[in-house]
Amino acid sequence: MTVTLEDIRAAAAVIDGAVIKTPTAHSRTLSEITGAEVWLKFENLQYTGSFKDRGALVKLASLDDAEKAAGVIAMSAGNHAQAVAYHCQRLGIAATIVMPVGTPQVKAQNTQRFGARVIFEGETIDEAAVRARAMAAEEGLVFVHPYDDEKVIAGQGTTALEMLEAVPDLDELVIPIGGGGLISGNAIAAKGLKPAIDIIGVEAALYPSMYQAINALPAKAGGRTIAEGIAVKTVGESTRPIVEALVKDVLVVSEEDLEVAVQLLLTIEKSVAEGAGAASLAALLAHREQFAGRKVGLIVSGGNIDMRLLSSVIMRGLVREGLIVRMRVEITDSPGTLARITKVIGDADANIIEVYHQRAFSGLPAKNADLDVVLETRDADHVRDIMAKLTAIGFRCTLLGRDAVGSPM
Repeated sequence: MTVTLEDIRAAAAVIDGAVIKTPTAHSRTLSEITGAEVWLKFENLQYTGSFKDRGALVKLASLDDAEKAAGVIAMSAGNHAQAVAYHCQRLGIAATIVMPVGTPQVKAQNTQRFGARVIFEGETIDEAAVRARAMAAEEGLVFVHPYDDEKVIAGQGTTALEMLEAVPDLDELVIPIGGGGLISGNAIAAKGLKPAIDIIGVEAALYPSMYQAINALPAKAGGRTIAEGIAVKTVGESTRPIVEALVKDVLVVSEEDLEVAVQLLLTIEKSVAEGAGAASLAALLAHREQFAGRKVGLIVSGGNIDMRLLSSVIMRGLVREGLIVRMRVEITDSPGTLARITKVIGDADANIIEVYHQRAFSGLPAKNADLDVVLETRDADHVRDIMAKLTAIGFRCTLLGRDAVGSPM
């Protein structure tokens, strides 16, 4: 399979007017945080919430009348599913999508909203693919692969055409990798326009499939990741050689890196990104020294995150930053004790969210108890100040949970 810059330019003509030319914008704050000059391509603003609109439409537009009449089938963890379903609805093509069982509800519901038949099968995209291929053979459906297809790759590559039209002097593009369709198409486009540009791939640490493949490492991937959009165990047969030829490096990022990136895009850019969509920023944050002083383009590849997961990411971020803490205070179980503690906390300008008395489950003597208090605070120094003041009037305090900012006092 060979995809060229001209194929990608042709793909751009196909999607013109039907797919949004999303903004490429400079982020002053993220640039200050990372030490790079950061430009963001907001593919989360596509109608279906991800870059997948591009490749799906190019592929569907290439089908002949008989193939369109037969209908199509795809396997997807959500974004490819929504893109295929939406453009099939526009073009009058019947769509069937096989999705892993753990697909976020928002992605499954949106796919069904576009009129597709949705079937849940397997724990991963690879397991869903087995069912999809079997159904394609049984029902005579056209299989629309999410990344191992030249039309799809060409469509995804139109993202880089737009980025380099907006910011021609980018030094690097940082791009998430699942099966490799997005990075392959964009590497071909970017290198075709500007051979000196560096292409950097990003994978979730639980699914480093491309990193393992190009480095001849044993395949080992799996687990629950917030970046389900790039949770792929088997990379594309066509995308791997493109990555080997054109991609300078593939970085891996932890789940915490991904969570921090999702939260920063929300708080700084006021933009909702799913885990995979925030992977490029996660790499920049985790490997700042590699990008320092460079003009870097990041693709925010999608924004279809389940609201419950987003809520959890936000709360975990507040805990990580010391803005919400859980403190345990050893007390005598007697009248007036709680009032003394809450007065200290209130006078210190902290807000009490929740209070729990631990009597039966405490390891303390029967006349004592553990008082667990959840607080809204300003920062780690504020927490230490509150603990010091409680200690000064005779209470022993301990922070509970991850990343405690102080030891027992």
